[in-house]
Amino acid sequence: MRSPVSKAPSGRTLSASAAKLRLLKRLRCTLRYEKRAWESGARLVAGVDEVGRGSLFGCVVAAAVILDPAYRVRGLRDSKLLLPERREVLAQRIREHAVAWAVAAVDAARIDQINIYQASRVVMRDAVMALSPSPDHLLIDALKIDCELPQDAIIHGDALSASIAAASILAKVERDRMMCEWDAVFPQYGLASHKGYSTPKHLAALRELGPTPLHRQSFAPVWQNPVPQEAFAFMNEDEVEVLAAEGLAI
Repeated sequence: MRSPVSKAPSGRTLSASAAKLRLLKRLRCTLRYEKRAWESGARLVAGVDEVGRGSLFGCVVAAAVILDPAYRVRGLRDSKLLLPERREVLAQRIREHAVAWAVAAVDAARIDQINIYQASRVVMRDAVMALSPSPDHLLIDALKIDCELPQDAIIHGDALSASIAAASILAKVERDRMMCEWDAVFPQYGLASHKGYSTPKHLAALRELGPTPLHRQSFAPVWQNPVPQEAFAFMNEDEVEVLAAEGLAI
C-alpha cells in the first residue's frame, strides 16, 4: 500500500515523510505536559526518547532527562529540526542545568535478536533506570515501556514536550558522535554524513561492499533491495531522519 501524499503550496507532491516533517515544524514545544504531571503530584518528571530506530547501522540510543522547573533551556525542539551546531549547544546546556540525565544504547546484535521495536523499549527503560535521582513520572515519545512508574506516551512528543525534546537532543548528539567515530573505521560507507540511514549514498555502498559486522542484519531487505524506507512499517517513525541526513530537515 502506497504512503499517503500531500501537496506543497507550490503544487509539488510531498512524500509522507516530508509531510510529517512539515507538521513537526509547526508544532510548539512547551512544558504543558510537565505541568500536568506536576499538578498531579509528581516532583521529578523525566522526558524519554530514542534515536536511530530506522538506521541500518549500529546502535539505537535513548536518553532520559529531568528538567529543572526553575531553569528554562530556551530553544528546545525536536532534535531532527535543529542544526548540528545548535544541538551541541543545547546538549551542553541540558547536561549543565538538568536535575538528572542519562543516556543508554542497545547494539545492532541485540536489535537483530529482539527486533527494533523491542530494542527501542529496552533502551529507553535502561536510560530511565540510570537516572539519579529517580523520576516519579515519565513522558515518553510515542511508546510505553516496561516500568511501574506512571507514564504518558505522547505522539510527536519530541516536538511537543520540552523534556522529551531535551532527551531527543542528548540521544541524537550521542549517537551522531558514535557514528562519526565509526566513520573512521568504515570510511567507505559515509557514516559521518548520513549517520547510518538509508540515503542513496549508503545504499550504493551496501550494494557495492556489502554490510559491515555492525550493520543490522535483520534489516537485510533494505540493503539488499534499494526501496524507500517508508515501505517498511517498523521504520516509519524515523523517516524524517532520512530527510535530515540528506540535509533537508531545515
